[in-house]
Amino acid sequence: LSNIRVIELSLNWAGPMSTQCLATMGAEVIKVESIQRMDDQRGVKRAAKGVPRYPDKEPGERPWNRSAQFNQINRNKMGITLDIGHPKGKEILFRLVRMSDAVVDNYPFRARKKFGITYAILKEIKPDIIMMSMPGYGTTGPFRDYLGWGLEFESAAGLTIGTGYPDFPPNAPGTSDPVGGLSGAFALLTALYYRSQTGKGQFIDLSHAEASALLAAEAIMDYTMNRRLPARMGNRCSYMVPHSTYRCKGEDSWVAIAVSSDEEWRSFVKALRNPEWTVEERFSNMLNRLENQDELDRLIEEWTTEHDQYQVMHILQAAGVAAGCVLNAGQIFDDPHLRERGLFETVTHSEAGTHAYPGVFWKLSKTPGSIRAPAPCLGEHNRYVFGELLGMSEEEMAQLEAEQIVGNEPLG
Repeated sequence: LSNIRVIELSLNWAGPMSTQCLATMGAEVIKVESIQRMDDQRGVKRAAKGVPRYPDKEPGERPWNRSAQFNQINRNKMGITLDIGHPKGKEILFRLVRMSDAVVDNYPFRARKKFGITYAILKEIKPDIIMMSMPGYGTTGPFRDYLGWGLEFESAAGLTIGTGYPDFPPNAPGTSDPVGGLSGAFALLTALYYRSQTGKGQFIDLSHAEASALLAAEAIMDYTMNRRLPARMGNRCSYMVPHSTYRCKGEDSWVAIAVSSDEEWRSFVKALRNPEWTVEERFSNMLNRLENQDELDRLIEEWTTEHDQYQVMHILQAAGVAAGCVLNAGQIFDDPHLRERGLFETVTHSEAGTHAYPGVFWKLSKTPGSIRAPAPCLGEHNRYVFGELLGMSEEEMAQLEAEQIVGNEPLG
């Protein structure tokens, strides 16, 4: 995508994740923030020591450039500051649009109206522009002006009500932003392909809530066909048993196990060396096991607690049973499988230092992609974008700084 330029007007996670995917494959992504409102993932202007989001829990003098969340999701991008609420800032943005291929925003719909940045306006400036707007509830409908975060969108999608345990409040699964972000990347690529075939741009209306609703398809179809609402089941499954996480030897050590058929159950029993309880009538077939899960889980955990989590995984996998370790962040970082596959890449950031970052999770044989550049510091590429791309003079750029239309330190 090295011939593609994308203007990113987005904050937090979903929008930046969409453009990160394109940047990973070579697109020139210019992230637009402002000194009046930088990306929330950067944190705050002044931060206390001990906050986990900063390297070594040390915010430093410019914590907005040291946030782990921001630096992970915005690598391979350029970053500028521009107050698009100011007439001069908006005019500069429109100049950038003229030389770009796509614009991405995840502002609340009412904010986009306030700034006056609509597809109709951008299309007048550049007829073949692609614009993707991804507010939580989309750009049409009675809720389009409503605010929200992942929790609200997942809840509106029917995911939260079905996640958790029966006697506890619903739990948010935490999937809205990545689902919306990856869906947005796919939509952008589709629109870019369409333009390559027709020469025409288009508008993409993406709703996080609707993207997340697709993950609740089973529950929605069950209701449309059977008028049945699913109950919260924790880690259990309506058609596989056992299906849960089980404590293993060691502190806070767990393994996930799923058995999908009677044939797999027989393999599971053999792997456990045929304990006597496995031949009891209450565990003799899938239906009986579904009706006696509490006792079944207790008996299985008697076995798993005698082994560490990797032993359990290897024993069951050797028998053809799906099992996997429940890993924490440290274990993921040291996991030999992920290490061999090269998931982690070492990146040096001018203010956050040198650290390992999760890299590209898809593997293209010819164009594999990589972390070519760290996330931008606030306003890091102002001079390149305004000076080299737009041809502004030093005096013009200095005037913009004096008027606080651009800058490299947040206000407030």
